[in-house]
Amino acid sequence: MLILQRKEGESLLIGDEVEVTVLAVEAGRVRLAIQAPRDVTILRSELKVAAQANREAADEEVSPLELLDALRNREGKS
Repeated sequence: MLILQRKEGESLLIGDEVEVTVLAVEAGRVRLAIQAPRDVTILRSELKVAAQANREAADEEVSPLELLDALRNREGKS
């Protein structure tokens, strides 16, 4: 992992086509501008993790009736 320090207005290049610029640093948050070709996917890491979890959940083979029974059992315990 490469760790760099940048100030507001400074940027870094990733390859020849991606530029990341620091727009602002305020209250523990950093605002970034990313300039990249349209075919480059830019995604926040937490969204990628959530998408993977959704795919894994969708791949589980559980019948709708089993899910309904589990829900009924859970509601009965409340």
